[in-house]
Amino acid sequence: MIVIPFSLKGNCQIDTLKTVSAQAKNQNITPIDSSKQRDIADEIYQFLGKTAKLEQAAHPKKINISVVPAIGYSLTTGFAADVTTNAAFYTSKTHDENLSEIVSSLAFDTKSQKFFTSKGEIWADHNNYKFVSDVRVEEYPIDTYGLGTNSTLDETNPLKYDYIRFYGTLYRKVLTNFYLGAGYNLDYHYNITQAGNLDNSISDYTKYGFSTHSTSSGINLDVLYDSRKNPINPLNGAYASLIYRQNMDFLGSTSAWHSWLLDLRKYYKLSPTSNNILAFWAMAQVSSAGTPYLDLPATGMDMYNNSGRGYAQGRFRGRDMLYLESEYRFGITSNGLLGGVLFVNGESLTGYPDNQFQKIAPAVGTGIRIKANKHSDSNICIDYGYGIDHSHGFFVNLGEVF
Repeated sequence: MIVIPFSLKGNCQIDTLKTVSAQAKNQNITPIDSSKQRDIADEIYQFLGKTAKLEQAAHPKKINISVVPAIGYSLTTGFAADVTTNAAFYTSKTHDENLSEIVSSLAFDTKSQKFFTSKGEIWADHNNYKFVSDVRVEEYPIDTYGLGTNSTLDETNPLKYDYIRFYGTLYRKVLTNFYLGAGYNLDYHYNITQAGNLDNSISDYTKYGFSTHSTSSGINLDVLYDSRKNPINPLNGAYASLIYRQNMDFLGSTSAWHSWLLDLRKYYKLSPTSNNILAFWAMAQVSSAGTPYLDLPATGMDMYNNSGRGYAQGRFRGRDMLYLESEYRFGITSNGLLGGVLFVNGESLTGYPDNQFQKIAPAVGTGIRIKANKHSDSNICIDYGYGIDHSHGFFVNLGEVF
């Protein structure tokens, strides 16, 4: 795998001193001056024999941008070329709100997948408002394996489809770190074809109700608790989200269905003078009868497609899902340039037609972190995960996995 990262600095730079002091004040931690840290751009400057410019005070609305072009291989994509951009910024002069981010990706691969995604979490008005968006346009051949965690590789069913997603949710603070939100969700899958199971058995998609297209259009109501100050790389704090989604015929849905999603995350900073973190992530999702097959909970189908490292995206699928992951993040170099992680996760999804939870599918792995931008504290994450049935592969992300 080849990853070629760089960061845009100069006029796009966030004010380092304000960033450090704001995060330290909000998180009650010992400040780590980012001007004394190293990122990949610093290494490039040094390699080229150029002296890095002195840090300049930032102007309002200036942005810190990290860009990661990559050529590599993963279980889901095969060999792929990808460009991911992370834009981190504050929406006020004082920098007393949480760090906002927009992550965009453009990718092509040898499995004929082509996609553009843009996902944002924007804080405004001193954290009184938060806007979350998720926009995708994809041409997406993918292998599916049936429903439940008892599915086997013999049941591999290659699918092809085009996909458009638009999610937008606006949150309003009601108490410190507590928010209520409402929004609109659209999932539109079309030009769907299936090749059938490799073992010539009837696919679960056919049993469930195959269709060449599906539309899920509806509203979502959310309750959110978020005490993290930097979602790109949380040092401590917690995140808890409960989302109710109701899809409606009169809004264009193929069928009326609803779902509940509970997402819990907790971060423990193990030392006041280092960024060694113990992090936990749990999800539970339940969906009603009538949920389109491709909208069912599945491995790697969270907002940032990060759950289930160790398995291909969509490896397990079902009407209901339970997921748990723990990760230990630690520094390797004192200047913050390199770090590492150890992780373990497990998931269980319900089978069909009984909709009962089946066995737990575990995975373990390790990875390296390369500082893409020291001011936003964003890392290039290169992980290797291993699961059951000899499933294994590399997983690349810009920003921490959760």
